[in-house]
Amino acid sequence: QVQLVESGGGVVQPGGSLSVSCAASGTGFYIYVMGWYRQAPGKERESVARITDSGITNYADSVKGRFAISRDNAKNTIYLQMNSLRPEDTAVYYCYANLATARAWGQGIQVTISS
Repeated sequence: QVQLVESGGGVVQPGGSLSVSCAASGTGFYIYVMGWYRQAPGKERESVARITDSGITNYADSVKGRFAISRDNAKNTIYLQMNSLRPEDTAVYYCYANLATARAWGQGIQVTISS
């Protein structure tokens, strides 16, 4: 089994920056894609960013130019640097990892943008 543990998050003012990370642990696995979804209160979960094992990235239109995802394959860890944060970025952010035959999820981490 693979466990994903998220860290970072918290509260920041509009226009500020925040970073979250997600570390995968376990044995006998290979992760092809890792990424982040988020879910705001009363809204559906949406994809935010993803990165492949070769470093190809994709972003939601709403975060392009503001968020940057990176990956350390040796540590099975991804990072999401969030800049120019807006109140609408407030959500629970969930990390995921696509394995050969399954997807693992983190427990979620709260990111709140508020003045």
